This record gives sequence, C-alpha cells and structure tokens, in this order.
Amino acid sequence: MQLYGAVRARQPAWRRASFCASGECVEVTRRDGMIFVRSSSERWRPALRYTPEEFRSFADGIKAGEFDDLLA
Repeated sequence: MQLYGAVRARQPAWRRASFCASGECVEVTRRDGMIFVRSSSERWRPALRYTPEEFRSFADGIKAGEFDDLLA
C-alpha cells in the first residue's frame, strides 16, 4: 500500500532464540529504549515492555539457573 504525504512507520525486527524449533516461542525486540517481549504464536496480543535493566536482570537470572526449578 502506497502512503502519500506520510512516512510509513518502521516495524520492529522481532527475534527469537535459535533454540526455537516449534515456532511457538518468545520473541523480543528493542524500540524507543525499551525491550518488548511477545509470544510468537499469539502476535495479536499486546507485548510486554521492560527497561533494559529489567530485561538484563531477568536474563542474568536465567543464566544463573534461578528458574531451573520451574522446568522440573
């Protein structure tokens, strides 16, 4: 669709982990200084929004094994 007199909004580049084999994974993107997280299988739902510090803290917790008990 051609837009005249307006700049087309750039869509964020959503990424998912390379470990995602099923296609039903978490996707992330960065926009306006925030980290957005959504479900790849439910893209119509609103994305969750976090500051980079909040997201880093969560990722560090995953790497440290703080949530491993949830997988048992």
